[in-house]
Parts: sequence; C-alpha cells; structure tokens
Amino acid sequence: MLNLKSLSLRLHFALILVIGAATLKPNSWNYLSLYGAIAISWVVILRVPIRQLTGLLGTELIFLSFLALPLGLERASFLLVRSLICLLTMNSYLLTLPPHSFAIALKSLPLPNAFKQNLLLTGQYLEILTQEVTRMQRSAELRGLKGKASWLRYASAAMIGALYLRSLDRAERVYAAMSIRGYNGTLSLDSTLTTQERFVILITSSIALALSIASYC
Repeated sequence: MLNLKSLSLRLHFALILVIGAATLKPNSWNYLSLYGAIAISWVVILRVPIRQLTGLLGTELIFLSFLALPLGLERASFLLVRSLICLLTMNSYLLTLPPHSFAIALKSLPLPNAFKQNLLLTGQYLEILTQEVTRMQRSAELRGLKGKASWLRYASAAMIGALYLRSLDRAERVYAAMSIRGYNGTLSLDSTLTTQERFVILITSSIALALSIASYC
C-alpha cells in the first residue's frame, strides 16, 4: 500500500505538481484548474494548519503582485493563480514536515549536491519566514488590527521591508549556527524510494508531462 508519510515520496509529488503547473501554456485555465483541485486535495490530505498556510500565502502573494500586475490584467491573473497553486503545494509540504527532516527528503532527489544545498537553505528560509509572519500577525492583533483585510493592509503598508530584513537576518544567523555545528554543504543522511514508490512517481510524472504538452496543442 502506498505510504504518503514517506518524506521522499511527498517531496517528489510536490515537485511534480509545481513543475507541471509552471510549465503549462499561459491562459490554459482548464488545465490550471485541474492542478488547483489537486493542490487543494493535497492540503486536505496533509492536514496543513490553515492559519499558518493562509498567513504565509498572503505575504508571498503581496510580493508577487508587485511583479505581476505591470504585465497586464489577463496575464497577471493567470500568473498569480499559477503561483498560488505552486506556493500552496510547496508550503503545504514544508509546513507538515517533521522538524529537521527536509535534508532527509532531499537525499532522494537525483540532483547535484549544490542544488540540493540551495533547496535545503530555501526550506530553512521558508520556515523562518513562517515564524516571522506569525510574529507580525501577533503584533498587528496587539495593535488592534484584526481580520484578514486589516492584516493585509498592515503588512503591505508598513511591514514588507521589515519582514524581508528580519527574516534575512535570521536566515544568516541560522546558517552560521548550522556551519558551527558541522554543516559543510553535504547531506550525510540517506533516503531511498521503494520500487512501488518509484513506479507511482513515474506514472505521476507522465501524467503531468501529458497535461503540459496538451496545454500547447
């Protein structure tokens, strides 16, 4: 029986969904809606903490909106929805990881060590970003700003730069602590996929590839 508790299998699923959605032809809404339904199912299956997820997504989408809106409404809307699906998938995976287990899951990817190191540091940064978003929400509530609309106004008006600087500063301190504890860019832990898991990943990858090709036809 397929075990979705496998960190490596869940990582492969998440990456397949993200890459599949990212390679769709622009404005192929039918195929994108299919990925959206899968992403929502993914959130339900992993039992993601919704409060943390929505806070993180809201902050990330504010950043993306500044980049996408100058492209025009039609193109920007597709880009933002596609980004939302990709962020929903990866954030759900990262938020449900046991502590310090991302490196174990990365070991199963057939990628160069330098790329795995970048992914590991990205995962660590997202964890830090989540903590900073939670602190900002708490700070906003203490100042009497309650509700999603008030929170987004508070974040977009005053705290975007502070969030970036604070999370970047903490990320640098975390990396320094990792280096002191012996981290040298290599992953010493091992993680392998079973034959059944490899077969499921192959089928899922084939379906994602077929959807991407069909969106251009």
